[in-house]
Amino acid sequence: MENKHSHPSDEELLLHLDGETSSNVSKGVQAHLAACWECRARMHDFECAITEFTHFHTREFESLPSSKGPRALLKAQLSELSAGKANMGFHWPFGSQRRAASVALTSLGVLVVALLFVFLFLRRPANAAVVWTPNARLTPGATVLADQQTICAFDDVNNKAVSTTLQKRVFEEYGIREAEPKFYEVDYLVTPALGGADDIRNLWPHSYSTAWNAKVKDDLEDRLRQMVCHGELDLRQAQKEIATDWVGTYKKYFHTDKPLPVH
Repeated sequence: MENKHSHPSDEELLLHLDGETSSNVSKGVQAHLAACWECRARMHDFECAITEFTHFHTREFESLPSSKGPRALLKAQLSELSAGKANMGFHWPFGSQRRAASVALTSLGVLVVALLFVFLFLRRPANAAVVWTPNARLTPGATVLADQQTICAFDDVNNKAVSTTLQKRVFEEYGIREAEPKFYEVDYLVTPALGGADDIRNLWPHSYSTAWNAKVKDDLEDRLRQMVCHGELDLRQAQKEIATDWVGTYKKYFHTDKPLPVH
């Protein structure tokens, strides 16, 4: 797939995101993502685009059969387009012309869906973004200099309230206009309870309208702090894991692919 000095292609990242790579390739991509801010940012952009396309599909194409994953969604769109064209009564006298027409219609369908996908990715109306993982370019996860003993000496693990002015800056960075607080929590990527800094580079708009919401992340933060303070996990490792991929870290330590019901 790649050598240690190269980056995964867009196709490889999408296949990894869609779970269509082998175990070895998936591990290689995951290891690269853990060390590469640029590729994590690309992955985040893909996730946001797919999420917006999925929500558009739910709103506008409810009559289509339900499908799992972005590839299945695109196939469903193309099937409907092809079926509609087939029923329009065109009759081609020669097989080659029929095949050419079929290819043309399929290409047109792909173009329409691709344009729709790009339009949804570039157009981000107010309060429409569903963000469950931060953009690594904007929120790498800033931390303070502190060791395990200092961190665990404090019993109060409640996060400091983020000022309205700073919240506005965070929303502006993420291109979310006229954001309403009820839709988001301006969340700390690395919780202060694990040495996270009170810095815009450690803040992001965490959407409530997703299964991977802020309350789920709170439970992960509690778990990591317990492990750190009990000597089961190194503080720097905990900070790195939650900053790199908090959803993957949740899955790792709670041994599940989905948020637990109690969360």
